[in-house]
Amino acid sequence: MTARIGVITFPGTLDDRDAARAARFAGAEAVNLWHADSGLAGVDAVVLPGGFSYGDYLRAGALSSLTPIMGSVIDAARGGLPVLGICNGFQILCEAGLLAGAMVNNEKLSFLCRDQRLRIDNADTPWTRDFTLGDEFVVPLKNQEGQFIADEATLAELEGEGRVVFRYVDNPNGSRNDIAGITNAAGNVVGLMPHPEHAIEPGFGPGTDGLRVFTSVLDSLLAHA
Repeated sequence: MTARIGVITFPGTLDDRDAARAARFAGAEAVNLWHADSGLAGVDAVVLPGGFSYGDYLRAGALSSLTPIMGSVIDAARGGLPVLGICNGFQILCEAGLLAGAMVNNEKLSFLCRDQRLRIDNADTPWTRDFTLGDEFVVPLKNQEGQFIADEATLAELEGEGRVVFRYVDNPNGSRNDIAGITNAAGNVVGLMPHPEHAIEPGFGPGTDGLRVFTSVLDSLLAHA
């Protein structure tokens, strides 16, 4: 079985080629998907990559959440399809209502570009099963609107249900509860602000642990084949 991972390109997406490359490195077939598509071409999982879709006008991810392909992503996600949103992709998933909370400007109102240490707080999602609870690893972080916020009730729900997947070890942007990534109630939709697709190959990034995000979903798909 060769899993097919769809990577969606929106106007202004920057990291679609990197996400597709990471999928191929993990052993999957990468399938290019376009924001105006009405279907998902029968893929086994979907990645919404990073960038500045629609120039971040209105709010980051808001316009992309209304594109034709997002209707298909929402339907498929509710049916259990594994979906990963990275950076701008995370923002789109929040705007689409697939993930809780929202992203606002970083605490110090500056663009951040750094290597960022994360801790795994949930290793039971399709995108983290190749990690162990408590694992720490470093991947690149690069964003302006990366501060995760939510009301107290939502934060309590996320914490109480174990839906915080990635947590910052050294919170760079004021995100509530040091949250770097979360999942939905069903566990199949995951979003995170740092970039695992930029840490998959020795010599080209701070490490290679980002690849485990992509091998995780392949192992998950194989387990359910």
